[in-house]
Amino acid sequence: MSAAPTPASTAESNSAKAPSERLLSLDIYRGLAVAGMILVDNPGSDDLAYGPIKHADWNGWTCADFIFPSFLFLVGISMVYSFAARLQRGESREQILWHAFKRSLILIAIGLFVNASPIIGLDVHSWRFEGVTQRIALCYFAAAILVLWSNRRGAFIAMCVCLLGYWALLRFAPVPSFGMPGRDIPFMDPDRNLAAWLDRKLFMGHLFDKTRDPEGLLGTIPSIATTLIGVLTGYWLQSQRSPGAKALRMLYVGILGLVAGEVWNLWFPINKNLWTSSFVLFSGGFALVFLALLYWMLEIRRWRGAWTMPILVFGMNAIAGFVADSFVYGPGYSFTVKGSNGPVTWHDAAQAKLVSLGASAANASLIYSLGAVLFCWILLWFLWRKRIFLKA
Repeated sequence: MSAAPTPASTAESNSAKAPSERLLSLDIYRGLAVAGMILVDNPGSDDLAYGPIKHADWNGWTCADFIFPSFLFLVGISMVYSFAARLQRGESREQILWHAFKRSLILIAIGLFVNASPIIGLDVHSWRFEGVTQRIALCYFAAAILVLWSNRRGAFIAMCVCLLGYWALLRFAPVPSFGMPGRDIPFMDPDRNLAAWLDRKLFMGHLFDKTRDPEGLLGTIPSIATTLIGVLTGYWLQSQRSPGAKALRMLYVGILGLVAGEVWNLWFPINKNLWTSSFVLFSGGFALVFLALLYWMLEIRRWRGAWTMPILVFGMNAIAGFVADSFVYGPGYSFTVKGSNGPVTWHDAAQAKLVSLGASAANASLIYSLGAVLFCWILLWFLWRKRIFLKA
């Protein structure tokens, strides 16, 4: 790639140069995120798995909670590179936005298919409308508008508005039928909050947790802010600063994000289910620190080689990885086998078998999770061999 401009600024685009090659660190990060997603989604035991690979029940965080924000963060970075290159090829902003709109619809369709497909054993009568790819699609399209018709300052202001606006909504807007948070009801009560109320109003009977959804509609607002952290990072990576300066800036801004998230946590708890503003800052800080490490290893130190291939199998085919994950998760909880006391799910039977062979409950759960990762990797490896990479 040659010049890679900030789409909304001619002056900036004349001074910014993109890297001369694809950033391997982004593909490695994406691959690790896909592998982590499969690992976390498929525990042998939902209750007895090791703590770091289980999501936090409500307030607080675990390592598993960083996976989804990492996807949105990477979407923001990739968008800046992609849009800049297409503008250089002579495409108009309107053409790029139309493509972004179609791509968003495809991502939503993939999410709806995965949620309702009989292949994974889900009942279409309780078809879940919200989901991971649906949220990615909405954040991608919203950020696309800003990247195409704004600049760095506009993206930063929009990010701040999302974070502060969402905090104000959850803190000061009364929840219908329940009252004012912090006065009539506890602030951030799991079911009696504005986000959960809105999801029940729109999608009752189609929610992941019956009364609320971790990918709820209102939580899209702060999720856009997560994507914009990626956008701002993409602008920085496109600058003409030295690779060392880029890594250092990502590192110390990431540390600031971690600290800011922990400080805001005192008043607005870190919570992935609600995607709170403190969670955005904290998970965004983690993403920046982790990318700085990968960037230093792969782009500066050039520590590359055969070890990257297994990770790139996931990183170059993230959408296929998401679909493959559903082919493990769905049958595991819906297909049954004969047990000593009657039919049991294949998932529970596998956990019990591993325990009977001598593994502890936590280790059996981990073995099952690693088996799911290996199964999905084999599926994607066949695509890798044929150089088939699925794109939305």
